[in-house]
Amino acid sequence: MQPSCDRFVPGYGDANADFHVVGDHPLVHGGEDTGVPFTDEAGKRLQAALVDSGLLETTGDEPTVNKTFMSYLHMCVPDSTPTAAEYTDMERFFDAELRAIAAHVLLPVGATATDHVLNNYTSVGWKTDVDMEELHGTEIRGSGFLVVPIKDPLEWDEDDHDELVAGLLTLQSTDFRRETDLGRFIPGDEPYLVR
Repeated sequence: MQPSCDRFVPGYGDANADFHVVGDHPLVHGGEDTGVPFTDEAGKRLQAALVDSGLLETTGDEPTVNKTFMSYLHMCVPDSTPTAAEYTDMERFFDAELRAIAAHVLLPVGATATDHVLNNYTSVGWKTDVDMEELHGTEIRGSGFLVVPIKDPLEWDEDDHDELVAGLLTLQSTDFRRETDLGRFIPGDEPYLVR
């Protein structure tokens, strides 16, 4: 299933990813020329932080991923900022992709993606404006997903790269998958991991 728009940027990366980077749309974070999310100026800044935190192995127009998947809320290349109705129309594609990848950690980039992820994929919900300065690189426990919001890379100051890398490295040093072995309840010696 693909959207009915003329041009779109599909998700890119490891289908068995632990980390899912979620952007707004291709005009905000790139990909309209390369067909790969996060490949414009802002995307290259983000890619550098993801390499330093071990989520990408290389940067570029086709970065080499390491247990990471990247996609957009609105995968069509719009003429301008999508309307609420256009975001709603694209939600089924994003939701299907997110659930198929089933990453443990969601990394929404920018206020629009962060607001959407917090309100639709966690039990936290966000009733006020999202403060990206406060949330950048911090872990928010949701229901089923951990969320680490990322401030839009075009708005980063000299510390934001390092704060994000430190937060992601710290997270990876923990049991971020939060899986439990229920294999003891079924016959055989095979583990049965659930989260």
